[in-house]
Amino acid sequence: MTHDHDDAALSVGHGDAALAKLLDQGLDAFNFAATGTTPEDQGELSVKAVDANGELIGGLTGWTWSGLFGIDMLWVREDSRQDGWGSRLLRAAEDEARRRGCDRANVSSFTFQAPDFYRRHGYVETGRMLGIPGGAEDVHFHKSLVRDTPGEAS
Repeated sequence: MTHDHDDAALSVGHGDAALAKLLDQGLDAFNFAATGTTPEDQGELSVKAVDANGELIGGLTGWTWSGLFGIDMLWVREDSRQDGWGSRLLRAAEDEARRRGCDRANVSSFTFQAPDFYRRHGYVETGRMLGIPGGAEDVHFHKSLVRDTPGEAS
């Protein structure tokens, strides 16, 4: 079936929340059909750390989708970056992802951010995207969340 698009129009502008929502819905429908998953297989995930004054120390946001855990953002304020908060946030998120049935995780980090942090936590580089401003690269990582069974080496 072809459509007559003679009267169609393009518009270019800044962010458009309504457009983003429609695109999310359309892409979700396509992805669910392609993967055999449903909206019930998706979820958002967050971990937050606050100090005694209620001020944000750091946090992690991500998502789960039918056994896959994806990390969107992990950030720790500068004066707390050497106190182990990043590791605590990541472990808590991975534990929650496992609780939700996830057996694998994905994340990306610019070369000026934290690729070594993810390597130290068992993430394996799977590729890079070039052309990030300042000559940086976007490093993509994957990790199995399956824990060793008792009696196996760690």
